[in-house]
Amino acid sequence: MLRFSLVLAAGGLALAARPAPRPAAVAPITTAQLTSQLMAAIQNLKSLRCQANAQERLAGKYHADRSSMKLTFSPLRVYLKNGKGIEVLYVAGQNNGDAWVNPNAFPYVTLSLDPNGALMRKGQHHTALQAGFGTIAELLEGSAGRPDKSFTRSFRYAGDTTVMGRPSHILRSDYPQFRYVAYKVGKNETPATVAAHFGCGEYRVLERNKLDIGQKLTEGQTVQVPNAYGRRTLVVVDQKTFLPNSVAVYDDQGLFEKYDFFDVVANQPIPAAEFGKDYKGYHF
Repeated sequence: MLRFSLVLAAGGLALAARPAPRPAAVAPITTAQLTSQLMAAIQNLKSLRCQANAQERLAGKYHADRSSMKLTFSPLRVYLKNGKGIEVLYVAGQNNGDAWVNPNAFPYVTLSLDPNGALMRKGQHHTALQAGFGTIAELLEGSAGRPDKSFTRSFRYAGDTTVMGRPSHILRSDYPQFRYVAYKVGKNETPATVAAHFGCGEYRVLERNKLDIGQKLTEGQTVQVPNAYGRRTLVVVDQKTFLPNSVAVYDDQGLFEKYDFFDVVANQPIPAAEFGKDYKGYHF
C-alpha cells in the first residue's frame, strides 16, 4: 500500500508517494509465558460455567459423555449434569461432606454420596470435585509429592491453531520414557498416595493392580505404577482467556483421556441459589 503526502517541490507543490511502514513483527509466545499465563488463568478462577465433552478409556474401551457444569471455588460449589440426566450437587460445608446425586433412574430418589467414594467414581477417571481445570493444573505444576519434575519440564509451546473459531496456542509434552515401574508400598499408603507420589492419576493405579477405591495397601507390597501422567499430552489454550479449551493425554496404549471445553464463561458471579437443591430446573 502507498501512503501519499504533499511535499514542497521546486516551482510549487508536488504529490509524492512513499511506502507505509511495516508493522513490527510480533514475537511468538514462549513456553514459559504460555505456561505462566495458563496457570494464572486457572488459579484466578472464581467461578466457571461451561460445557464439556469427555472421552475416557475404561477397561480397554472408550466411553464418551457430555456434561454441563457450574462451579465456584471459594467456597467450592459444584453442579454437574451429564448426558444421561444424572445430576450432582456439592456444596462445601453442607450435607455432612457428601454430594447430592439425582441418578435419573428408578426409584428416582436423591442420594447422598461421598464424592471421593467408589459409587460416585465408578466408570470415570476423576472425581466430581476435580471438575473444571484442576487436573490440567496438576499436570503442569506436578504433584507436590513427586520429587522428579522431568515430566512437568517436558511441556513446550508447539504452535497455534483454531478451535471453534477461536485462536489458540498449543502446549505439548512428549515423554517417551513413560512406562510402568514396580513400587514398594510404604507404611499407611493407599492408591491415592501412591498416585500422588508419581503424579500419574489414581485411576491407572487402581486399574493396573485391580484395586478398589480407598483400599489400603500393605507395607512392602509391590504395585505397578506409571512413572508419569502420559507419554504425550496436548493442551490447547485459548489466546484470549488463556484457559484450556482441550486436553488430550496418550499413554502406552494410545489415547487415555480427552476433554473438550466450550461455551466457557469465567468469573461471572453465579447466584448462590443455583447451588441449592430446590433451584428451578433441578430434580433433586
